[in-house]
Amino acid sequence: MPKMKTSRAAAKRFKKTGTGQLKRMKAYKSHILTKKSQKRKRNLRKSTITDPTNVKNMKKILPYL
Repeated sequence: MPKMKTSRAAAKRFKKTGTGQLKRMKAYKSHILTKKSQKRKRNLRKSTITDPTNVKNMKKILPYL
């Protein structure tokens, strides 16, 4: 049986937590930052847990994570 391939793009963006959930960084922090408030930019720095509706697809493209 051949090995399953990991999506390298996803592997660079997601990490597994100790409880097995997927951790990700928030989007919208790369450009057009002048109109965003300081509070909003500060909150975008924090990581968050992947939404449960996406977890099934994420496990499929990250079989060894």
